[in-house]
Amino acid sequence: MIYALLFVAQLLDTDSFFQMEAVASPAIAPDGKLIVFSRAYVDKMKDQNRANLWLVDSKGEKLRELTSGNWRDSSAVWSPDGKRIAFLSDRDGTNQLHVMWMDTREVAQLTRLDRAPADITWSPDGKKIAYTQRVLDEDPILPIKLPKKPEGATWAKGATVIDRGSWASDGVGPVAKGYTHVFVVDAIQGGTPRQLSDGKYNHAGPEWSPDSSKLYFSGIRKPDAEFAKADSEIHSVDLKSGTIATLTDRKGPDRAPKVSPDGKWIAYSGFDEQKFTSHLSGVYLMSTDGSGKKVWAAGLPSSPDEVMWAPDSSGVYFEMKAQGKGNLYWLARNGGPRQLTEGVHVLSSISMSNVGTAAAVRTSFHTPPELVSFDVKRPGAIQSLVDVNRDVLEGKKLGKVEEMWFNSGDGLKVQGWLIQPANYEAGKKYPMVLYIHGGPWADYTVAWNWAWQHFAANGYAVLYINPRGSTGYGQGFVNGIQYSYPGKDYDDLMAGVDAAIAKGSVDEDNLFVCGGSGGGVLTAWIVGHTNRFRAAVSMRPVINWLSFVGTTDGVSWYNQFEKMPWDDASDYIKRSPLTYVKNVTTPTMVMTGEADLRTPITQSEEFYRALKVLKKETLLVRMPDEFHGWRRPTHQLAQQLYLIAWFDKHMKREK
Repeated sequence: MIYALLFVAQLLDTDSFFQMEAVASPAIAPDGKLIVFSRAYVDKMKDQNRANLWLVDSKGEKLRELTSGNWRDSSAVWSPDGKRIAFLSDRDGTNQLHVMWMDTREVAQLTRLDRAPADITWSPDGKKIAYTQRVLDEDPILPIKLPKKPEGATWAKGATVIDRGSWASDGVGPVAKGYTHVFVVDAIQGGTPRQLSDGKYNHAGPEWSPDSSKLYFSGIRKPDAEFAKADSEIHSVDLKSGTIATLTDRKGPDRAPKVSPDGKWIAYSGFDEQKFTSHLSGVYLMSTDGSGKKVWAAGLPSSPDEVMWAPDSSGVYFEMKAQGKGNLYWLARNGGPRQLTEGVHVLSSISMSNVGTAAAVRTSFHTPPELVSFDVKRPGAIQSLVDVNRDVLEGKKLGKVEEMWFNSGDGLKVQGWLIQPANYEAGKKYPMVLYIHGGPWADYTVAWNWAWQHFAANGYAVLYINPRGSTGYGQGFVNGIQYSYPGKDYDDLMAGVDAAIAKGSVDEDNLFVCGGSGGGVLTAWIVGHTNRFRAAVSMRPVINWLSFVGTTDGVSWYNQFEKMPWDDASDYIKRSPLTYVKNVTTPTMVMTGEADLRTPITQSEEFYRALKVLKKETLLVRMPDEFHGWRRPTHQLAQQLYLIAWFDKHMKREK
């Protein structure tokens, strides 16, 4: 009995969910000696995620807490001279811009804005900070004048008049009409910010010229911008004159400008519009006056992230994921991309100093996100600096992970991974969960996943796959579900299940399936096309494309079909899981957030009601006050526990 208790204590339990912490957003000082990062944790008393700023040297020897309190501090950015950091904090109840002097740890709040700032960046001379902020459009749409309200009267709230195609945003709720603009504020005394962009347009990604005289940014400054399919351009604004110049003009988005330290070049990302349902981006280069545009790197496995110039302007570094791994790449100004770091890991949030030392977040199968550093001249020597979860996982037995490559029905090679139960014993067979990613233009990676290891601790194998449509394998792979989603991605998933069973350790009488968002779509599709699974959970799904495209929080989903539904609804019906609900024999639970604006709760309700009317075994689980991505830690944990409870309930037991 004592041995059994000790053995159970080695497995990942539910308490560990609240004990886990996270490191994020590292920022390395210009001289490469110090790194500021956010350290997030769960506030169990308030059921909230909180974060404070911490400081460590690049060797990991001196770890210090910079800020403390039950709030969220994030997005730290060093001043060019390395003496201050700017960061965002909601310590006074609203997210505002703050600056800390590193020698005294004194903090000044620079803004007192009605709406939160974002995209903060220092001017190279250290005198100003640029940021973006939403500005409300106060122009009346259809003005009316009610009679004068009697003194002391209580009248109903006034109507909201909408003239936009999108009037709400998931994670936010109803959004008042307005536009995101670029501002600058004094970096020492704060004061009244100055708005630099104008018009009824949205702008993003401000980037300074080396002499601090200009800002570059992206935006769709065109008529009917809302319906321009993200056809943004790169613009510049002169701080002295306020003159805005447009530097790009092609059909397709140009965004995320990055100016070279010598002031001669702009690297940016985007793609030529080809009417794909999802485009991968490349890296482009032009002179700072907009001349000499060229494709710098295209045909990549996935879209590049975090493009950063080398201090000598000889090229750029960027992050990119390929085949489930994330690494740092180098792109010389007159060359092609070259991978620098190696390893079965995901490197992200890379921050580069002026001396070639980099800080990053690294994660892998059995390692939650940790803070690391390395020298770009020796990228193979990555040093772990801060691992905030080593104590939580110490002594825990985790499920081993095996990479899989297999052929789909039409011969296409597909990648996946199989996690064995933590207490795996050769010769035994175990229940398996097929866990499907959302997007669908996204990817699974080799990163740590607490939920999957929790399944492993409870005796389940977990299979996760990147079916066609996933990123990390090039544009052709993404195009595998062009105007056909769901489609052959279903075949890829079923072939993956067959490949896992062929390994000999999976009990094919106890197969389970689940997924959220795009994974919820495919789960609902699967149970309408096969009965091989014992139970299923479709989370936050789209069930009826006809009703979804007009009620989700944006107009872009119409572009996923060749024709508009009022011209020809046949493909919307053909691709809707609701069309096949009569075929369902698998016990299917539906789980959703009551405030979800991306895949509105009515989608889940349509599916659940159809299953009930047809006398199918089902449940509907509604998470109160939750959007598409669930924010409350207890709700995130409850999702996992509901999954296990539903699967355990329908497990086929040996008699």
